[in-house]
Amino acid sequence: MVKQQRGEATVEQVLTTALRLYGESGRQGFTVNAVTTASGVSLGSLYHHFGSFDGLAAALYIRCMGELFDEMIAALQRTRTARTGVRALVRAYLRFTEEHRDAALFIHASAYSGYLAAHAEEVRAAKAAMLAPVAEWLQPRMEAGEIVPISPPLVEVLVLGPAAEAARRWLASTYDMDLREAARVLPDRIWRSLQPD
Repeated sequence: MVKQQRGEATVEQVLTTALRLYGESGRQGFTVNAVTTASGVSLGSLYHHFGSFDGLAAALYIRCMGELFDEMIAALQRTRTARTGVRALVRAYLRFTEEHRDAALFIHASAYSGYLAAHAEEVRAAKAAMLAPVAEWLQPRMEAGEIVPISPPLVEVLVLGPAAEAARRWLASTYDMDLREAARVLPDRIWRSLQPD
């Protein structure tokens, strides 16, 4: 039990340090040497817990996505109607981006990274578990005719696609993107895209 707790603490320490380093230095500062030095965890321990540096990156991506989905699902569960639920998902995504910049940055920077491909099954399973409560919330509303009956992946694209693009532009700092304006405008526009004809 004590050994397991130490292992969990080590994993948490490495993930927290890795995210901080990524936030401070970007991809170029996100190296195995930087993480082991800053965390005080040996290379052997890092490989023991994560299998490889790609395994660490995939675990960090899953953790960041989990935090994002925890906030979105909590916001969703406080709603009653299809409209308020869709709007809550969009607002929660944008709020998470603003309040957890480093995690949002890592999520968006990871989209085309090799470590996601190398750990595709693990990432896919984790994302499916994260999306399940959203799909469960949507299904009865689709059946009731409140939301257009389309596949869950297309709903995800319609709901999260615009929010993700607004977040990506805000994180890039090369665009003139105001997340507060996006939070005012996008939720209702996105809701309209999901209303039945």
